Amino acid sequence: MYQTLITPAQLQQLIASGEPLRLFDCSFELTDPDAGHHQFLTQHIPGATHAHLNEMLSEMHGRDTASGGRHPLPAREAFANRLGAAGVRPDMQVVVYDRQGANYCGRLWWMLRWCGHTAVAVLDGGLQAWVAQGLATRSGPADPVAPASQPYGLRAPLVPMVTTSELMARLGRADTTVLDARGAPRFRGETEPLDPVAGHIPGALNRPFPSNLGPDGRFKPAEVLRAEFLALLGARAPETVVHHCGSGVSAIPNVLAMAVAGLGTGSLYAGSWSEWCTTPGAPCASSQAQPPAASADTPLKH
Repeated sequence: MYQTLITPAQLQQLIASGEPLRLFDCSFELTDPDAGHHQFLTQHIPGATHAHLNEMLSEMHGRDTASGGRHPLPAREAFANRLGAAGVRPDMQVVVYDRQGANYCGRLWWMLRWCGHTAVAVLDGGLQAWVAQGLATRSGPADPVAPASQPYGLRAPLVPMVTTSELMARLGRADTTVLDARGAPRFRGETEPLDPVAGHIPGALNRPFPSNLGPDGRFKPAEVLRAEFLALLGARAPETVVHHCGSGVSAIPNVLAMAVAGLGTGSLYAGSWSEWCTTPGAPCASSQAQPPAASADTPLKH
């Protein structure tokens, strides 16, 4: 069973074994939502299905959501229906990959863990690592997959999540360390290309998600990741970490890296900055940040 990372050689062996397996290509481009599917059609690992960030891994229409922000999580029950339709069973090994440094496939890894799915892993190095090993790819649409014969059975979440109100209540406490996965200029509030307010959650630490990868595009060794996270956290305990980013997607490589490092996963603030910065009364730490509109009886905090 693979629960964090899987190498191309291990995946090849798993495919050859004939054991039950579902393989998902989560390639996506934030500035061009159709690009990931085009990339899949151009080249993918045989047997893979494309999992679109907006269509499968988010609830963009405001129904049955578990978080806010630019990429709201679907409710667990709604997502379980999507898993069943995609042929996923709770006892089945799932492997996810993308072409974007685990930025998008990490979302599906986390969501499956959130549904209580144990056997799910990220292909280390993504499609690029698979191709570099000279392993087979194909083009064109995915092969048809029969839905699971029974509804996907949810289990207790294996990863915790916090809401905006919960994080606001915990902010500044010793049991909460906010870790922001966005790039440093966005964290500092120097630029904000996607959300209406620039800046960061007060007291947050910054670890841009690409920091977890080596020059080969694979996750750094566990001991290196462990040393880097412990150096960043200082006296703060790893279990206090609440991960976030812009919309709850690119925070996941940090979540996964902590798991690889043996430091647990911490919690995910799924709404992330896009929900936080539009919540009346939520404090924003940036000299350039302008507070969101608040009701007359809701004081603004900076």
